[in-house]
Amino acid sequence: MYKVKVYITLKEGVLDPQGNAVQGALHSMEYHEVEGVRIGKYMELTLSDTSGDINAKVEEMCDRLLANPVIENYRYEVEEVVSQ
Repeated sequence: MYKVKVYITLKEGVLDPQGNAVQGALHSMEYHEVEGVRIGKYMELTLSDTSGDINAKVEEMCDRLLANPVIENYRYEVEEVVSQ
């Protein structure tokens, strides 16, 4: 079994209205040292033992559904989970 941690962020140059709203809220709370906020997504997937290349499968999932490769970047970490 594998645990996959997927991190998705907007590409540089893509506007982030949600990040701008959070930055504005932080400034209104007197956190003026915050110079920028970018909002992303984090997901954990649990995969059963699978034949084939797990990295290829995760990349396919990210490209087809989890991330929008036109405006988002992604990275992931794969951990093998040892069941007891």
